[in-house]
Amino acid sequence: MTTLITNVHIVSPDVEIENGSIAITDGIISAVYQAGEELPAADTTFDAKGQYAFPGFIDIHAHGADGKDVCDNNLEAVRHIAKTKLREGVTTWLPTTLTQPQEKLLEIAEKVAQYNANQEFVKTPGLHVEGPFINISKAGAQNPEFVREPNLEELQQIHAIAPALIFSIAPCQSNACEVIAGAKALGISSSAAHSEATYAEMLSAKEAGLTHLTHYGNAMTGLHHREIGMVGTGLIDDDIKIELICDGIHLAPDFLKLIFKIKPIEQIIMITDSMAGSWINNGECSLGGLEVVVENKVARLKHGGALAGSALVFDEGVGIVAGITGLPLHQIVKATSWNQAQSLGLENHGKIEAGFTGDIAILSKDFKSTATFVDGEQRF
Repeated sequence: MTTLITNVHIVSPDVEIENGSIAITDGIISAVYQAGEELPAADTTFDAKGQYAFPGFIDIHAHGADGKDVCDNNLEAVRHIAKTKLREGVTTWLPTTLTQPQEKLLEIAEKVAQYNANQEFVKTPGLHVEGPFINISKAGAQNPEFVREPNLEELQQIHAIAPALIFSIAPCQSNACEVIAGAKALGISSSAAHSEATYAEMLSAKEAGLTHLTHYGNAMTGLHHREIGMVGTGLIDDDIKIELICDGIHLAPDFLKLIFKIKPIEQIIMITDSMAGSWINNGECSLGGLEVVVENKVARLKHGGALAGSALVFDEGVGIVAGITGLPLHQIVKATSWNQAQSLGLENHGKIEAGFTGDIAILSKDFKSTATFVDGEQRF
């Protein structure tokens, strides 16, 4: 089975091809063609009409979408989010949990495992377990009722049901480094989150195996001239990857511009951190049992007003970054899929070239998703 995507502006790491074509055979990109080259016969042809083709976006941090949350704890919620994410150009998603009781987290892992058995929409190679081992003073929109001390056994129990690819933890908590080291031994990447960690504590966590910073700049110690904290760690350390919510709300546009100017693009991972309020624009929903109000695409806790995840959709974030930074798309694309694939160990993902999976996001020139292919199959 061969699918041919024609008349498309191809955007891949360090490569742009205008009026190109992409051939996908049995789910794998078999060839990429320049304008004017002879094209092979195909079973299906999709005329992109000059739009962009990006490698399918990989959202490693998203709790929900369109009224549904992973912590709703049912298979249909996971399916609905997975289907909705296709509309954003996302082809791979890590269902992301919240600080909840362990029994519920195990039940949620089971629901994700059920979807994994039939990944009919986006791919879900594993979980992002955010919390519950965080600092209560930096809980943000995480439910403080269920915050607890780091415990590797709890993580192992979840991981045994559905692979935990990323685990967000507060490095300032007692026993955190031991749990980070244990997670690394299981093949789980640890990310610093919801923490009062100092720079010294961050270095200790890195030595134990920490590799990421969760929703960078939010719910973490800020940059100060006498203690650079977690924000400073993300800027000064070129080994640590940072997650960015690129909605212009969680990080001011000027700060986004600064990050993309001084942080190696290879260490930046764009995320949505979306929750049930994405796609609804205005209204009320919940996040891990906490009431949330969404107004003009900004989600805040109903009581207290803290930012509660985001209502961002992935393709919109790409447009925001392009507008703020002015970077060429063949650089920005590294932060939408390639860096994620490298971090998660997803082979043959994140580029549009022969031998890579046929995961393709078609975007209009104003960065609106118009079609999404997963393994060469058009699913949106």
